[in-house]
Amino acid sequence: MRDMVAVGPGYWSIRGQFKIARLLNVGTQAALVKLCDGRFVLLDSYTLSPEVRAEVERITGGEDRVAAIVNLHPFHTLHVRAMHAQFPSAALYGTARHKRRFPDLPWEPLLTEDPALWPAFGPDLEFTVPRGVTFIPENEQLHFASVMAYHRPSGTIHVDDTFNAMPPGRIGRALGRRTRISFHMTLGRVLEPRPGAVEEFRAWAEALVDAWGEARHLCAAHNAVLDVERLGLDSFAPAMRDALERVEPKLQAHAAKYG
Repeated sequence: MRDMVAVGPGYWSIRGQFKIARLLNVGTQAALVKLCDGRFVLLDSYTLSPEVRAEVERITGGEDRVAAIVNLHPFHTLHVRAMHAQFPSAALYGTARHKRRFPDLPWEPLLTEDPALWPAFGPDLEFTVPRGVTFIPENEQLHFASVMAYHRPSGTIHVDDTFNAMPPGRIGRALGRRTRISFHMTLGRVLEPRPGAVEEFRAWAEALVDAWGEARHLCAAHNAVLDVERLGLDSFAPAMRDALERVEPKLQAHAAKYG
């Protein structure tokens, strides 16, 4: 896959490398987004190669045309400092954990997970945070929650970890199975240990289907730029409902324990 992919009108996916034990590249992402008022925004941080940086400058008309860098996943922090250095005039936004890790950077006051920030990038970009789960767990291996973004003009959902694209594999392809999307495998470990957490998560997920189910593309951090055609569907709504149905046993087990 190319390092930078034009996904839809005004949305370019930047595909990066992230290697586990310096061997297995599970990938990572950022995105360049154009808003209807002419501003450009970077979603997430990644150190741009000279070629990708030149392409970003060609599209935007110069690095000073990038108005903001919006970091969406509290545990995706490796490239934060480098991207700020590449776009020093862009307003820098991050989660509470970003600010704790890099207190010397010039962060904007509002946190990325704060709904008070989100209208600043409307009407093109919409945001949501999963409910009923811990956003920044003490166990730093639990990467379920992120601030999800939807770029409505291109019909693109930008998501880090909360949703994953799951290809069918060789045997699955032979059986005619298609790629599907799934909630991150750590869901059961991040549901809040209290009554009502499962109901809140279900309500959030069902509202997400209603609000963003018309999407045509899903850019997942570690594995895919996924179009609905690969799912064999007309929109992401059925795939999102299917993902919710497949985690129902986890939800029921949690509700039985905590209410």
